Formats: sequence, structure tokens, C-alpha cells
Amino acid sequence: MRLVYLVAIAGGIVAATMIAIVASAIPTKDYDLSVDAMKDEQSLFTNARVVLKNTGKLPLTNVLVDYGSEKEPPIAVLQPGESRTMSPPEGVQLESVKVTADPNISILQKYRTPIKLPGMIGS
Repeated sequence: MRLVYLVAIAGGIVAATMIAIVASAIPTKDYDLSVDAMKDEQSLFTNARVVLKNTGKLPLTNVLVDYGSEKEPPIAVLQPGESRTMSPPEGVQLESVKVTADPNISILQKYRTPIKLPGMIGS
């Protein structure tokens, strides 16, 4: 009998966890944008990328990525759930990137650097 209770409790915990994961993935805002700017400095070169993702319920229009000294061509429409990966041009400062979109989205994102682990390539 005790085993039945333990199995029921474990099943309830698993179900609650799954519901929380699914609920956190559902967009809550009509217009929202995630910006992930990453730079990975190697000994001979630097890899950099900017990932945009529409995390809202509705499409974003006129998405502009501004690296400071240069800009990407505008993205006319970014559909909900759609992601785009951009590579900053050579010679731009990799401090921060500004992304704007209609309606009324403006994000200034600093570049992050990945954690270097001993024994990994580029450490």
C-alpha cells in the first residue's frame, strides 16, 4: 500500500513539472523579442553571433539589427516562434547590439561570453 502512495506522489510531481514546462513555453505577450548576443574569443579569431527569436503571439515587422557602425538589412516580418541568426560584420565593436522592431520594441543587448572549461577547444 505504501508503494502505491509513493508511485502516486511521484506521478503527481512528474505531471506538475510537465505542466510547468509547457505553461512557461506559451507566449504571454502579443509582441516580444528575445535577443542573444554571444562572442567567443579564441586565440586567433573571435566567433560572434546574434540570435533573434519572436517570443510573442503576433508577427514583428521591420526588425532592425544595429551593431553600432553597421546595420543588417531590415527583416520585413518575423513570425511567432521564428528565429534568425546573424553574424556581425568584420571590424564592428562587439560590446553591444541594438535591435528594434515594430510595434515599439527596442532592446540594447550586451554580448555575453561562454564559460571556458579546461580541456575544451578554445579554452
